[in-house]
Amino acid sequence: MSQRFVSVAKVGDVYEGEGRLVEVDDRLIALFLAQGQYYAIDDACPHQGAPLSDGIVEDKAVTCTWHGWRFSLEDGRHIEGSKCKVATYPVRVVDDSIEIGLP
Repeated sequence: MSQRFVSVAKVGDVYEGEGRLVEVDDRLIALFLAQGQYYAIDDACPHQGAPLSDGIVEDKAVTCTWHGWRFSLEDGRHIEGSKCKVATYPVRVVDDSIEIGLP
């Protein structure tokens, strides 16, 4: 299955250590810039649906502001060890456009 990449922001629109909510094909996706790398994950925390784009970013992870659940920006896994995770999406930069890959 091939992926298609969709432009969601421009370089400079997302600040280091912060998230930004983007909507692509009716999906809410949290876009982050952490340690110079862009990451994209589902925006809703699987615990109670809090927006992860509002979360606290540290060490390539985001902490949900509602109840403190932490998720890896690299692979979406719940860092505290439960089996839940959030979907991740590939991100690339083409010229000054940030693009997210969708199936």
